[in-house]
Amino acid sequence: MTRLLGWLAGTLFLLVLAAGGLLLAALDSTPLVERSETISQAAVNQARWLFHTNDPRRLQSGEARRTAIPAALIDEGINYLAGRSLHGRGALVLGEETAEIRVSRRLPWLPGEPYLNLRATFREGNGEPKIVAAAIGWLPIPPGLLEFALASAIQAAGYGPEWRLARQAVRQLIFDPQHRRVVVAYVWEPALLDRARSIAFQPDDLVRIRSAQESLAALLDHHAPGRPVPLTDVLRPLLDIDGADQRENRRAALLVLGIYLAEKNIASLIPEARNWPQLRPVALMLAGRNDSAQSFADLAADRAGTRFGELLSRADGRLDALVDTSFSDSDLIPPIGDLPESISTAEFRRRFGNTGSPAYRQLTAEIERRLDALPLYKPE
Repeated sequence: MTRLLGWLAGTLFLLVLAAGGLLLAALDSTPLVERSETISQAAVNQARWLFHTNDPRRLQSGEARRTAIPAALIDEGINYLAGRSLHGRGALVLGEETAEIRVSRRLPWLPGEPYLNLRATFREGNGEPKIVAAAIGWLPIPPGLLEFALASAIQAAGYGPEWRLARQAVRQLIFDPQHRRVVVAYVWEPALLDRARSIAFQPDDLVRIRSAQESLAALLDHHAPGRPVPLTDVLRPLLDIDGADQRENRRAALLVLGIYLAEKNIASLIPEARNWPQLRPVALMLAGRNDSAQSFADLAADRAGTRFGELLSRADGRLDALVDTSFSDSDLIPPIGDLPESISTAEFRRRFGNTGSPAYRQLTAEIERRLDALPLYKPE
């Protein structure tokens, strides 16, 4: 019996060594996915449209729905998650009846700093989405093994019930590469929204968000309803927070401020907020404006807001330096007076065609160039 156990242990050890050797051999010197982590304004707009057309607050339990999700939105979402959770890069590639998720992660602790390139292929069809093929580099791996590893990682992170609910809600996937979209048929389950809220807002988060709401309410109470108020007058005191959880407090402040600027009710996300101090309606001004007309000036303001949020997310020291000064609009947003304003849909189509046209890309690139020129957002 001792010899048998020793033989089994030796065989298992050799198998582990062989598997490790195969995995090392499957690593690549170049990444399969190479891109920045930035989320485009187009993706933000698509997400807004998707939420508006599938607002979970208006759905009934058991209601069957079908929605078309832009592939670019999923692609940027995968890349964002890969960057945040794996410090890598990700992408979505649509094919005929299939979709492939690609993830690249540099391994700096190994000689030569190779890349782990992972590919997982899904096939369209009825029922829950399932992986039908997977590979690390040139090495194919069993799809079931990757499914198990993914489910185990999600379970270990504490999101197992939410993951199962989301998968069970999906009834059909259709990949449409011609129109660059993924059509999803699903059955709405209200528990999904409750679970999403519980994930998004932990008890400590709710304390911070309520504190931010109270702070903003106190700042606005000094002004008459409808009065123009410079955004910088409330932004600096909201962000001037010390303590070990400074970044989390600042994120809560930006969340409350963003919901207020969007003219939404925070109680739609956090029901108990109905009992919190209500915010007085004033006109918060940035660069002399507070409208949301269809214009490239508004796009520049949105992109500046995105850049500002990214500084906070990575705890950039430039944000601390800004809060320590009496900053102005020109520190937050570049000159926008010469950008096209109040464009009707017909005029937009005549001048730019669509958001993928060279004329549109040229103007959005100019906005990004102006943002790069500001000390606060200058690439390092």
